[in-house]
Amino acid sequence: MIGLNTAAIFVLQTLGSLYLLIVLLRFVLQLVRANFYNPLSQFIVKATQPLLKPLRRIIPSVFGLDMSSLVLAIIVQIILMALTLLLMFGTTGEPLKLPVWAIIGVTALFLNIFFFALIVSVILSWVAPGSHNPAAELVNQICEPALAPFRKIVPNLGGLDISPILAFLVIKLLDMLVINNLAIMSGMPDVLRLLM
Repeated sequence: MIGLNTAAIFVLQTLGSLYLLIVLLRFVLQLVRANFYNPLSQFIVKATQPLLKPLRRIIPSVFGLDMSSLVLAIIVQIILMALTLLLMFGTTGEPLKLPVWAIIGVTALFLNIFFFALIVSVILSWVAPGSHNPAAELVNQICEPALAPFRKIVPNLGGLDISPILAFLVIKLLDMLVINNLAIMSGMPDVLRLLM
């Protein structure tokens, strides 16, 4: 029988992870210089503005990047991890490790954003090439900086772009060799590693 704690954890992780994704997307959109007049970008800005506005007064931008959105993502991740541990085990464990685990979790999500954006981009290039849909444009704007270094290395093979394959490999290797090993070395509980 599923307990109340299990249901609470499911709701918390679903809603919290969704908001965390939106906050991190705000940072990614600035990082890749995406079109902020895109309707999806506008949604992301409006959804994150209430919590980012007070943070911006404290945290300055660095190199034109809104660091407050990155800090907010880490804070949201800390809260999600702490509440998950509290609901599952009745304790948050070692509170000093939570910021380290949160940074690892946010970094994993950051890589996943690019990984899944690349998948969507590849599918769109097959089924709707040149689409002017706001979502398709945003996905392409996210993917372009990730693909640009690989396009310099890999020659054009008669209209076949294999740079996404190399990008997939690099992202997955970073996830397997760096992120997972950092999570293990930091002592991150299995229940939190499953969230990444």
